[in-house]
Amino acid sequence: MSGHSKFANIKHKKEKNDAAKGKIFTRIGREIAVAVKEGGADPNNNSKLKDIIAKAKSNNMPNDTIERSIKKASGEGANVNYEFVTYEGYGPSGTAIIVEALTDNKNRTAANVRNAFTKGGGSVGTQGCVSYMFDERGQIIIDKEECDMDADDLMMMALDAGAEDFNEEEDSFEILTAPDAFSAVREALEKEGIKMVEADVTMIPQTYVDLTDETDIKNINRTFDLLDEDDDVQEVYTNWSDYEG
Repeated sequence: MSGHSKFANIKHKKEKNDAAKGKIFTRIGREIAVAVKEGGADPNNNSKLKDIIAKAKSNNMPNDTIERSIKKASGEGANVNYEFVTYEGYGPSGTAIIVEALTDNKNRTAANVRNAFTKGGGSVGTQGCVSYMFDERGQIIIDKEECDMDADDLMMMALDAGAEDFNEEEDSFEILTAPDAFSAVREALEKEGIKMVEADVTMIPQTYVDLTDETDIKNINRTFDLLDEDDDVQEVYTNWSDYEG
């Protein structure tokens, strides 16, 4: 991952306008709804919900908004059923793109995702067509300026908690875990008061692709802009090296 630190992109993402923050809160609210439905409203007995609450806080989602989302999801009026769906496909010059969505209407979401790929000169493929190029990992990003712990001590604590890898970038630390070890590592850091810029289970490309053609760059950004506008879309992963998602 060296040379592909997500930290600069995360800082860029945090500075997005209020409308974009609203979209992020909507998406996290859907994740909360699914987690509550699957495992109950008590985060102490629902590790998935606990992880999503931590994600919400790292995105500056207010506590009362988080609590309201949990109450809404556990109330009798919570009759909207969201399903996880994943799409895989290709952008310009064979770039790989994975789209994860939470939807109450799979036909609508599929049409919107296909449209985003098509308008960017790409195409939706079959399940598994590009996911083999990515590794599913828990990823935790820590801002060096907000971390008082020595790098070696932080690394040893993360590894002792079950992390697989620790990378030091110019302005951040990156901790990688197996997906099933992510919660334990995140909670160990939380107990030590370590502030996390981002903590999530994600898809990390095994190799990155550079785009040099201006048309290709314009087209792939068109795809990402359309996907970003779609409230059903939760996450977008790609092996394009300059992606700022």
